[in-house]
Amino acid sequence: MKLFSKEQIYEGDRITTELQKIASTELMERAGTQIFNWIHSRMQGAQVPIHVFCGIGNNGGDGLVLARHLITHGYNVVTYITNCSDKRTKDFLINYDRIKNVTKKWPILLSCKDDLSNIEIGVDDIIVDAIFGIGLNRSPIEWVQLLFQKFKASKAYTLSIDIPSGLYTDKPVEDENAVVYANYTLSFQSPKLIFFLPETAKYTIEWEALDIGIDRDYLIKTDTEAELISKHEVLPIYKPREKFSNKGDFGHVMILGGSYGKIGAVNLASRAALSSGAGLVTAYAPKCGYHSLQTAIPEVMVITDSDETHISNIQFDIEPTVIGVGVGLGTSSRTAKTFEAFLKSNKSKLVIDADALNLLSKKKTLLKLLPEQSILTPHPKELERLIGKWSDDFDKLEKVKVFSKKYNVIVLIKGANSITVYLDKLYVNTTGNPGMSTAGSGDVLTGIISGLIAQGYESLSATVFGVYLHGKSADIAIEDYGYQSLIASHIIENLGKAYLDLFKQPEQPKVAEEEQQ
Repeated sequence: MKLFSKEQIYEGDRITTELQKIASTELMERAGTQIFNWIHSRMQGAQVPIHVFCGIGNNGGDGLVLARHLITHGYNVVTYITNCSDKRTKDFLINYDRIKNVTKKWPILLSCKDDLSNIEIGVDDIIVDAIFGIGLNRSPIEWVQLLFQKFKASKAYTLSIDIPSGLYTDKPVEDENAVVYANYTLSFQSPKLIFFLPETAKYTIEWEALDIGIDRDYLIKTDTEAELISKHEVLPIYKPREKFSNKGDFGHVMILGGSYGKIGAVNLASRAALSSGAGLVTAYAPKCGYHSLQTAIPEVMVITDSDETHISNIQFDIEPTVIGVGVGLGTSSRTAKTFEAFLKSNKSKLVIDADALNLLSKKKTLLKLLPEQSILTPHPKELERLIGKWSDDFDKLEKVKVFSKKYNVIVLIKGANSITVYLDKLYVNTTGNPGMSTAGSGDVLTGIISGLIAQGYESLSATVFGVYLHGKSADIAIEDYGYQSLIASHIIENLGKAYLDLFKQPEQPKVAEEEQQ
């Protein structure tokens, strides 16, 4: 799913009204009606008090359309206008007149000097936030901030229209008290990137995109900076297997890493590479890992370094398709020297994780030795060592894009919604859960991505698909283990189910017996 920028959304609205020969008020009517349909299908006329707070721009106009439909369908509605400016939009004014034609209980005009204690909101009530939309470019005034804090203090269920009021689409929040905390956001046509960034995701617990009929050709043909990755997006990436294929068709992964006490990282990455579908996997580790690897994973071949406890002299006579390097590697001076020598002679594709990233951070000139489209999978601290500190999530994304373009590499920003960055493009993952915050989870991801590259997936596709499978496997695993008891091995064990889920049809709703007769 494409994540459209603010400018692209405005352009989509303009093109839609032009090509479909409709007024902008008709598009607003569609938007407000879709929100009403969403609420009506869930509430079925329940008389819970609904407080609809409208601004005086187009977001407020959407709220007025919603309020009008709620009123005409008999809901218990109170409509408010936050009347803090004289810059009312034309479509807002049209819908302000329309709502006055269907009720004697006109919207309550709130002056920005009014005492907010006169507004009573119960904990069981519903708040609809239609105050500010995507056009907001400055922090709300103090009175509006106090209104938002009143929403939060009421603990009433809060539904935001398109975007929680106070949020910007393209820059960080200055004051968290100046933003509505929404339980749910109904976003028009597509969600917003800010729903998935660590600093701004907290302002909406859940979201849903509503189709309001924006021109299809525009939606299909318009390229966006960011894309949301779910099953629908990864299915076209998947490569089915031919009947007469053999292990040689699915490549050879080398997992290069390990040190005394950290052989488990190599174990996990190697198992994950096999389980993701690689034809062959070889683990390259110090001598201390030989027996444990041969015993624990009989399917994996093992080559040992001349050193007993650390990687210090990388030598092998095989030609792996891809090398996953860094898991459990360590950063000793001898390992650093042999890692540099390895980069100078390497001809295989690379997936770089853990201590290999730290070695690159210590000597950034080594970044120029990386093959094109090498994949870097840093956790936040490792990323900071690579690109420097950032002031906010938007600054982080810009710095990663600059880094990606400078070295022509793919960077995975790990997080609740991991983001794959290549050049100017962002791929936002939707799978995964808090149980993945556990030792070895990153090693598993390195193995999965390496295994996909070995099978012939392009590096970018392997990263996007691998991150999806990694998270989906964990989502399946928590059904048996829960968040707290999930371990990295469980992710590997459920990779097969994650693959099978790609082709699983959604369950059809059960029909009551009396309806069938």
